[in-house]
Amino acid sequence: MNRERSLSGSNGYGRELGIDIMAELGSRTGASTPVRWLDLCCGSGRALVEAAMLLGERGMAEQVEIIGLDLVDYFVGGPLPSSLRLISGSVTGWEPDGRFDLITCVHGLHYVGDKLGALSRAASWLSGDGLFLANFDVRSIRRANGAPAGRRLTAQLRAQGFTYDSARRRISYHGHRQVQFPYRYLGADDHAGPNYTGQPAVDSFYESLRQAVSGGLPEAE
Repeated sequence: MNRERSLSGSNGYGRELGIDIMAELGSRTGASTPVRWLDLCCGSGRALVEAAMLLGERGMAEQVEIIGLDLVDYFVGGPLPSSLRLISGSVTGWEPDGRFDLITCVHGLHYVGDKLGALSRAASWLSGDGLFLANFDVRSIRRANGAPAGRRLTAQLRAQGFTYDSARRRISYHGHRQVQFPYRYLGADDHAGPNYTGQPAVDSFYESLRQAVSGGLPEAE
């Protein structure tokens, strides 16, 4: 889970996503409008508060807008920095008020039902040169019969423009796009058990729109 995760350190965003968040934000400042960072499944928002405070110390508070979204509103207490908003809502239901230059999700997709829908939505929320980064386990995507979706799904992700690192289980996307996966979401199993993190996760079930009559995603190769 991501509830008390820090921005840096052994349990930080940098280690989990392979990116220096502050450097990424800093590289995008200088435009007439603020850089916008959206963190999905942000937990308590602790890491975002740390980032906002660092921006303030560097005189960059007015140059970056940070939004944290989490299903429950158990956020850090006290007044928040002016550059930060913490919002309670669902990744698959919330609607943003604009596009983002950076979207992150640290181990949050493991607990989302419609994971492919969440990926599609994130890609559509990016600015023209925006970056999306998340932890993602392709093995949590299942066909209607419960079998793993397999390499066909990985190929489909890449065909849609996503980059998937199977060794580190990270997924990324650059630039704005309306992604449409050829699958229909059937539901999720929240009793799937632990995934590679050792924590209980959710498996998501889909069928191919092209093979809905026969049922299930295409067989894995």
